[in-house]
Amino acid sequence: MSDLVDHIKQTATVSAEDCGRRLDQIAAELFADYSRSRLQQWIKSGELTVDGRQQTPKFKLLGGEQLTISAELKAEGDWHAEEIALNIVYEDSQLIVINKPANFVVHPAAGNRQGTLLNALLFHCPQLESVPRAGIVHRLDKDTTGLMVVAKTLAAHTDLVAQLQARSVSREYEAVVSGVMTGGGLVDQPIGRHPKQRKKMAVVRDGKEARTHYRVLERFAGHSYIRLKLETGRTHQIRVHMATIKYPIVGDDTYAGRFKVHKGISPDLREALQGFGRQALHARELGLVHPESGEFMSWSTELPDDMHNLLSALREDQGGRGL
Repeated sequence: MSDLVDHIKQTATVSAEDCGRRLDQIAAELFADYSRSRLQQWIKSGELTVDGRQQTPKFKLLGGEQLTISAELKAEGDWHAEEIALNIVYEDSQLIVINKPANFVVHPAAGNRQGTLLNALLFHCPQLESVPRAGIVHRLDKDTTGLMVVAKTLAAHTDLVAQLQARSVSREYEAVVSGVMTGGGLVDQPIGRHPKQRKKMAVVRDGKEARTHYRVLERFAGHSYIRLKLETGRTHQIRVHMATIKYPIVGDDTYAGRFKVHKGISPDLREALQGFGRQALHARELGLVHPESGEFMSWSTELPDDMHNLLSALREDQGGRGL
């Protein structure tokens, strides 16, 4: 990967009304396309100057000064581009929307340095090496399918992160769960690291706020097909919340416990359930405000074949019962 990826050159004039305020505070307002932490770095490195001179982040401005960014964007990590096919639903100069398949890790980590979505993104769009996490602003678990958005520029990254923090990004999922739900509801339970099993998440008293809305789309003899809407985006949030209310997601080896089936199940459905090799969870719809145009945009994607087949088996079993 090249060390130098891009160069930013921007100027802005400090208003007289901002007399007495700190450089880092004014810079965050005048250059809102960039995160506060990045602007702090540029001030400290001398890439963001006041009338051509380097100052400290706490330097008090008088008004009328010219702030100038002349910054080199460098690669954000030591990741490598790999030619891996991507199912791109939408792409423009600011963002990419991807329909992620199952068995696809999003971000490199110990044991998964290659073959990830991030590696594929760097090959598809080399400019992403200068954007934090190659533009990835939210994740899907390895075996969760569906829609993800990726920022292609620093400005888009800052904007999308702000939208996620403000909970204005719409994310809806569909899942098949064990148990027959009587109706929809809201799970409002904090999530944090499991106190004993550090690779798992759990509902814990001192966890981060987590809210998941759900409603029933279809009921079967021992399962339910549901739609879920996230308010927050904690790690494994849907999987943890559904297991907590005793409706674990089909195929979720981590949170569903041992495999159980309801009475009178058909051999075909038993085989379909036992053979479902992942959690039956799909990110069906995604909506957000476009970082550049300000227009609200949304996308939807069909269920993958394995979930279609699972639902077909559930419906056939239901029909065979005369229900």
